[in-house]
Amino acid sequence: MPDTPEAGTGFRERVLALVTRIPPGRVMTYGQLALLAGQPGAARQAGFVLNSLVGGTELPWHRVINAQGRVSTHKLGFGDMQERLLEAEGISWQGGRCDLNAAQWWPEEERAGPPEPLISMRPPPKGGPRDA
Repeated sequence: MPDTPEAGTGFRERVLALVTRIPPGRVMTYGQLALLAGQPGAARQAGFVLNSLVGGTELPWHRVINAQGRVSTHKLGFGDMQERLLEAEGISWQGGRCDLNAAQWWPEEERAGPPEPLISMRPPPKGGPRDA
C-alpha cells in the first residue's frame, strides 16, 4: 500500500487519505476518522488500519488519538513516541490528555464539526417532560 493513497473506494484507503490531510499541531479521533470515512462506529477498525502504519510510514499516524484526548498506542510501545511527536507540533498534555476542543481538526468540507449527538431513546425519568 503506498504512503499517499488517493481517496479510494475502500475503508482503508479513505482512512489513509484523511490521515494525510491532518495538519501539524492538530488531531483527529479514531471515531472521527471512521465517521468521515463513511463507517460511523468503526473506530476500532480505523485503529487497526493505523496500527499497520506505526513506525513504517511517512503518514502522520501520530495525529490520531482516542475520543478522550489520549494516545492509544502505549500497549504497542509507541505511546511515548506519539506524545513526543505531537508535543513537537505544539500539542500540550494535561493529565495525559490533550484539549480536543482546541486541537481537533475537521476537514474544510466538514467545517461544521461533529454531528449533533443522537437523542437517547431511553424514556425520561418520572416527573420529566413527558409527565407534564
